[in-house]
Amino acid sequence: MRMPRRGLVIQARTRWLLVGLALLFSLVLLMYLLECAPQTDGNGSLPGVVGESMGKEYYQALLQEQEEHYQNRATSLKRQIAQLKQELQEMSDKLKSLQEKKSPKVNGMNYQGTKEQTSSDLLEFLHSQIDKAEVSVGAKLPSEYGVIPFESFTSMKVFQLEMGLTRHPEEKPVRKDKRDELVEVIEAGLEVINNPDEEDGQDEDGGVGDRQLYSENDFIEGYYRTERDKGTQYELFYKKMDGMEYRHVTLFRPFGPLMKVKSETVDISRSIINIIVPLAGRTEAFAQFMQNFRDVCIHQDKRVHLTVVYFGQDGLSEVKSILESVARETDFHNYTLVSLNEEFNRGRGLDMGARAWEKGEVLMFFCDVDVYFTAEFLNSCRLNAEPGKKVFYPVVFSLYNPAIVYANQDIPPPVEQQLVHKKDSGFWRDFGFGMTCQYRTDFLTVGGFDLEVKGWGGEDVHLYRKYLHGDLMVVRTPVPGLFHLWHEKHCADELAPEQYRMCIQSKAMNEASHSHLGMLVFRDEIEAHLRKQAYRTNSEAVG
Repeated sequence: MRMPRRGLVIQARTRWLLVGLALLFSLVLLMYLLECAPQTDGNGSLPGVVGESMGKEYYQALLQEQEEHYQNRATSLKRQIAQLKQELQEMSDKLKSLQEKKSPKVNGMNYQGTKEQTSSDLLEFLHSQIDKAEVSVGAKLPSEYGVIPFESFTSMKVFQLEMGLTRHPEEKPVRKDKRDELVEVIEAGLEVINNPDEEDGQDEDGGVGDRQLYSENDFIEGYYRTERDKGTQYELFYKKMDGMEYRHVTLFRPFGPLMKVKSETVDISRSIINIIVPLAGRTEAFAQFMQNFRDVCIHQDKRVHLTVVYFGQDGLSEVKSILESVARETDFHNYTLVSLNEEFNRGRGLDMGARAWEKGEVLMFFCDVDVYFTAEFLNSCRLNAEPGKKVFYPVVFSLYNPAIVYANQDIPPPVEQQLVHKKDSGFWRDFGFGMTCQYRTDFLTVGGFDLEVKGWGGEDVHLYRKYLHGDLMVVRTPVPGLFHLWHEKHCADELAPEQYRMCIQSKAMNEASHSHLGMLVFRDEIEAHLRKQAYRTNSEAVG
C-alpha cells in the first residue's frame, strides 16, 4: 500500500512545481515589459496627452534608429558596389590580356593602341555603310516600286509622301525628335561649309577672313531618305540671298553620328533648261501655261529655252500666234516650235523635242501643258540632275477639281490662290513619272522613250525603269514648287485594257479627296436628312 501513496505524493509535488514555474515566468515577463516601456512622469500620463515632451523623445528615438538602419544599409550597398567594380575591373583586365594574346603587339603598341584600333575599325565600318548606300552612285533596281523616295524640307516645313489619315502633304514637324533631327542636320551642314577640311579645297584663295560665312537663314532646301539597313542620307542646299552659287552638302547618318560625305560649290548661273512640252489642241490651257512661263521663266529665271512639239494641224495657228505674241511683248525668242502632222504620242513628242536641240549638252525638263511651276523649282531641277550621275524625278502635287474643292463659293478662286498643299486641295502624285529633269546625253544613252507605246500613259514608266536598271542615281522627292492643274480627263475606248485602267484610276484619283468623294456618294442621303430636319423644325414652330 506504500507504493501507490508515494506515487500520489510525487504527482502532487510535480503539479505544484509546474504552477510555481508558471508564476515565476509570468513575473519575469511582467518585469520585462515594465523595463521596456517608455519612461513617463510619476502621474503615468499617456504620450500626447500630458507627457507630450516624452512622446516626442520616443518618436525621435525611433526616427534615429531608422536613420541608423538606412545608413548601415547604404554603407553595405556601397561596399557591394565597390566589390562589383573591382570584379568588373579584374574581368576587363583578363579580357584585355586575352585580346593581347590573340593580337600580338605591333611596334610596342599597348592598350592605347588597342583603343585606337577599335576606333579605326568603327570608322571603317561607318564608311562601309556609306559605300553600300545609294549616296554617290545609283543602285540597279528591278522596278519603280524599289525606289526609296526622298522627303523634302525647308527650315519650317516638311513635304512628305507618307501621310495616312492624320498627316498632311505639307506640315511643320510635330514630333520633337524630328524637329531636333532636322535642326541638327542644318547646323551640321553649316559647320561643314564654314569650317571646311583640306580635302574640300575651299581655302586655296584665302584664309578664314576671306571666306563667306553661312547661317541658318541661308538654308534653302533639303532632302532626306532612310535605307533601313544602312542609315539616313541628307542632301542640303545653301545660298546667299544676293548670290547665284549654291553650297551643296551631303551628309549620312549610318545609324550613328553624322558623317560628311562631300561638300561642294554648285554654280548654276549658266545652266540652261530646255523645257519640252508635247501638245495637241488645248489652246486655252496652252495660253494659261504661257502666262506662267512668262512670269517665271522670262521675268524671273531668264535661263530657259522652250520647245513645243505640236501634233496635228487643228489649233497649230493659235499656238503660233500665242508664241509670237509673247515674243513681241517680252522680246523672248528662245523657243522652238516642232510641228508633227500625226496622232498625239507623248513619248514621241518628248523624244522629238530632245533631238531637235542642236547646241550640245543641255538640261531638259519634260513638262505638260497642265503643269504650274515656280522659279525655285527650276533651281531644284538644276541642283538635282547631273550628267552621267543622276536624274531628277520630282513628285508633283496634283490639284483636285476646283468645282468640288470650292463648292461653297460662287466661283473657284484664281489658279494662283489654289496652289496650296492641303489634303482637301490635292495630293502628291507618287504614281506619276512624267515630270522629270535629266541631261540630253543621259536620255539618249538609255535609248529614250519606248515609241511603241501609243496614246495615254505608260511611256514615262518605261523610261523611269530604264534609269532604275542602270547606274545613274534617281532622285525621287516631292517638291513644293510643282503643281498639276486639274483638267477633265477622257479615257478613249481605243486604249489597251492596261492603259484604260490606268486612265480611269488617274481620273478617280484626280477628282477629289476621300472626304469630298464621300460627301458626293452620300449626297442624296445628306439632302434627305436636311429635308427631314427642316420639316421637323417647321412643325415645331407651327405647333
